[in-house]
Amino acid sequence: MNVHYPYGYYGYQYGSWPPVYGYPYRATPPVVVNRAYGDVTGDRVPDHVYLTAVPSDDPASAYVTQITLQIQDGATGKVYNIPLNGQGNAGYNPTLFLGDFTGDGVQDILITIDSGGSGAFTYDYIYSFVNHQARLLFDYNQYNEHNTYTVTYQDQYKVKVESPATGQTYLIDISGRGSEYLSQIYNADGTLKEPIQGWADGVSGFYPVDIDRNGVYEVRAYQQLSGLYHADSLGYVVNTLQWNGSKFGILQQWVAIFGTGE
Repeated sequence: MNVHYPYGYYGYQYGSWPPVYGYPYRATPPVVVNRAYGDVTGDRVPDHVYLTAVPSDDPASAYVTQITLQIQDGATGKVYNIPLNGQGNAGYNPTLFLGDFTGDGVQDILITIDSGGSGAFTYDYIYSFVNHQARLLFDYNQYNEHNTYTVTYQDQYKVKVESPATGQTYLIDISGRGSEYLSQIYNADGTLKEPIQGWADGVSGFYPVDIDRNGVYEVRAYQQLSGLYHADSLGYVVNTLQWNGSKFGILQQWVAIFGTGE
């Protein structure tokens, strides 16, 4: 993993950390794991935006902890530390994207962190930093709590997906999944042997998109649908989210499924 020390890191004394960052001394100090450059304060002066994190003690591991958003004001040089949610501030491949998500003409800060493991969740945030005030516009945890789905196997090789948030219902045809798989679930006449519920993950993909090409970004959030077990993926619920003045609401929703081979 390529790591870089934050601007101003060098020259610290034992037992202290540069006052601009406000960190105490630690055996493994934080390093810069991603960076971006753009005006996030609204003063028309580009700012330096960093993600810092503490690397793993194992040099072969890309896992990092204590991921923190740091912003260095381009006009004054002052650095602001913004801790992330304690449940979602560790993982792999933390990335930054700067773009205007609210339509105010100022770039916001999108952060995505891979959880790793078989779950393959992502920890996602969008921050505004207009006038040097950190405002959390999107938090993956709140989104996951409000966007759950029921996944129910039906007779005749169908799976019904229901979205309480939108009131939409989707039917997935699984008749092409093969006899070995289907025989576990269905009788010879296509009726269920027993009731089966699948499930939907939290966010597992989070991507900025500008669907109407007006310079204001929307976000596309993917949530995996699973059947008998987690690796038994049925597809994804895909929500396009748009800022409505107070929160990100669902602009579009659909279910994406995998094709079947010949």
